Amino acid sequence: MNKTEHILENASYSWSEDSVRKIITTDTIAKSTFFYVQEIGYFKTFYPYFTERKNLSSFLIVYTISGCGQLRYENADYTLREGSCFFIDCLPYHKYYVNHNTSWEFLWVHFNGSSARGYYDLYSKNGICNTSFQNKGYMNQESFCASFQSLLALWEHKDRTTELIASQLLTNLLTGLLLQNDTNYLDQSLIPAYITDLSKEIELNFRNDLTLAYFEKKYHKSRFSIEKEYKKYMGVTITESVIRSRLSHAKELLKYSDHNVSEIAYDCGMNHVSHFINLFKAREHLTPAAYRKEWRNE
Repeated sequence: MNKTEHILENASYSWSEDSVRKIITTDTIAKSTFFYVQEIGYFKTFYPYFTERKNLSSFLIVYTISGCGQLRYENADYTLREGSCFFIDCLPYHKYYVNHNTSWEFLWVHFNGSSARGYYDLYSKNGICNTSFQNKGYMNQESFCASFQSLLALWEHKDRTTELIASQLLTNLLTGLLLQNDTNYLDQSLIPAYITDLSKEIELNFRNDLTLAYFEKKYHKSRFSIEKEYKKYMGVTITESVIRSRLSHAKELLKYSDHNVSEIAYDCGMNHVSHFINLFKAREHLTPAAYRKEWRNE
């Protein structure tokens, strides 16, 4: 945020007496090392509750327990129903509110940390900021809510471990959101058997010339379909998986064998030593020889 851009915040504080809001002051070590809580709370709101904000250096997670709220964020409107959760960057303009004749009960946390931006970018890459839990995958609705409530309760009795545990719980929430969002986006429950087999073949036979033409013939599917489904379920291309398997094997040989670099390149299925060296250096920021030296007392 530019220092000349002041924080904009307007709000109507229409919530119940048993609502909770805690402002947290975190030490310098926690700020530089962990995810850390800035504010956290539980609100049971009613019309005309709203918050609108801009230019706040923070990230916000809001989980709807019951009722219904609304979110306006990055020129889109979202309806916030029971079991849904939004995760936003608070620098752009945003507004969340309750409509007439409705109530909205939710848990919320403002947080930050050195890797918060990376999590947010990964979460929002598909243009999604509001996730509905479908009680499948890594974390269901009940366990997500329980983790959130544990995070809120943590600040009732603080000790030297509080900030570390808070970081762990925030990581748990963020991991749940990433995986649930991915599950929703893919609409998957099981990876197709042939994709699992293909992945295992790469892991075992990475030395071979595992081309799309080879897999097309083996599985009687078009190479376009194979590549698309593999990336959909595995998150990377087939070529990338082969490269990773080859480099992992190369690292093992560099660390635990006396083979020279040329022998290792060939053993990884790469016939051009110069290409192997350039690829290794591009990925590891070290030449194979320098990598080996780091692991040995030479």
